[in-house]
Amino acid sequence: MISPPPKFGIGRPEAQPHWPAVVASFAVGVAYYAMPDALIVGPRWLPLLLTALLLIPGVISLHAGKLRVNEILAYSCLGVITLTLISSLTLLVLRLPAHKDSPIELLRAAGALWVSNILVFASWYWRLDGGGPNERDKRGVHTDGAFLFPQMAMDQSLRKQTGEDNWSPGFIDYLFLAFNTSTAFSPTDVPVLSRWAKVLMIVQSMISLMTVALLAARAVNIL
Repeated sequence: MISPPPKFGIGRPEAQPHWPAVVASFAVGVAYYAMPDALIVGPRWLPLLLTALLLIPGVISLHAGKLRVNEILAYSCLGVITLTLISSLTLLVLRLPAHKDSPIELLRAAGALWVSNILVFASWYWRLDGGGPNERDKRGVHTDGAFLFPQMAMDQSLRKQTGEDNWSPGFIDYLFLAFNTSTAFSPTDVPVLSRWAKVLMIVQSMISLMTVALLAARAVNIL
């Protein structure tokens, strides 16, 4: 008699860890504290508090097997950290022509925005690709999605030889992709297949270009 597959949640060995994405979301809230006061909308502690209020029950719902609740809370948290990034970037761009910020403040803002940009878009890629982490865990092996990772291009025999026969992308894989997009302004070893992913990568590259090539360069020239 064939035993039924294990229930998703606690005790499922193939489920990928969610804690790197949780840490990334909190890190965006922490990076908000590096922003100058003029680039902050509302209380400085608000993004971090909202992130905690959404992520803690989100983790609990994941381990309880309530995947729909987990996804709603996760997307809500992504909305919070994305709005945090967009609000500070908008204020910085609007203030730049008036020369109201010192070079040190510009460098602090550019660094915090650049790091936040990577973490926010890595979280979006991880959450959206292949239906999200919960759907990828159900399938076990990742063979189709918005990105073509090198492991997906291997034939089955090679994947077995290299121990990648049950491979599925984790948050670190998407973090690496987002880091390359913000530094090289393009993907490196991971081709992009989906149109929504191409649009997101265009937006991420534009934000990185504004923060690094424009703001940081201006601050260095003023020093």
